[in-house]
Amino acid sequence: MRTWGMIATWRMAIEGVTLGSEMLKNGEKCQDVLEKAVMFVEDYPFYKSVGYGGLPNEECEVELDAAFMDGKTLSIGAVASIKDFKNPISIARKLSADRYNIFLVGAGAESYAHKNGFVRQNMLTERARKTWELRVKEIKEKNLSPYDGHDTVCMIAIDQEKDMAVATSTSGLFMKKKGRVGDSPVSGSGFYVDNEIGGAAATGLGEDIMKGCLSYEVVQRMKKGETPQEAAQGAVDEFSKELIKRRGKAGEISIVALNNKGDWGIGTNVEFTFCAATPTEQPKVYIAKLVDGKVNIEITSEEYMRAYKEKIQREI
Repeated sequence: MRTWGMIATWRMAIEGVTLGSEMLKNGEKCQDVLEKAVMFVEDYPFYKSVGYGGLPNEECEVELDAAFMDGKTLSIGAVASIKDFKNPISIARKLSADRYNIFLVGAGAESYAHKNGFVRQNMLTERARKTWELRVKEIKEKNLSPYDGHDTVCMIAIDQEKDMAVATSTSGLFMKKKGRVGDSPVSGSGFYVDNEIGGAAATGLGEDIMKGCLSYEVVQRMKKGETPQEAAQGAVDEFSKELIKRRGKAGEISIVALNNKGDWGIGTNVEFTFCAATPTEQPKVYIAKLVDGKVNIEITSEEYMRAYKEKIQREI
């Protein structure tokens, strides 16, 4: 049995996972680990779908969503459509300690953050504003869909005391309607964790993920004996087919999962990068690709990593 473990969505999480793995190795608690690791992603301005520098809504405002769940107590805290506050994950974690009022939105979330001393900060960077202006121009000139970019950072961890937690943070769908909330802060859809089973968290098109409550579904599959890989990919495959049958198409859906033994797995219906670390696996970025209907997982190359860094830092 592994003594600790951690998994997260997307290449952007690798620095946070590297930091978190060292904390877990040193015996620190999963709740503290996830808050610190997600904060790292939120604070980096070149990760355009989370936190500072996140993609704006249709009115060029950065509205953020975040959630935190403790697998030991099943405590949950979440915020949605919060503006001008740094590190929404920390606000969500604080809310998880309360008995009532654990999910706050918009002005209510901002009032709570202000009263509790959280750092107020304009989260719209010049780079994000330029990206928004360019998309507005493209929509008018090329008749393109405005919606592009919805990569939530999701992290799950188990510590040496076998406690588990999950955290999510995102700026949501690019050019979204003001006040739009996706699956990320919604329990059961964007995330779920239970010490007695394991945890799961989702990224992709929130409007479709919410139709299936997929994170809870994955945890329940693990409860019935499926491995994290079987549970995550099975849930994504089955629900994607159901969406296609009923609606004609399925949006992008990817899920990370971690059981209470520290074993991880992923499910996806698109090419998807993620990060993981355990006592026997150094923090790495993996890429999952669908090949003939099956998921093939590989460690990303140094060339891929260099190209990614150049892309996200490229002048606009």
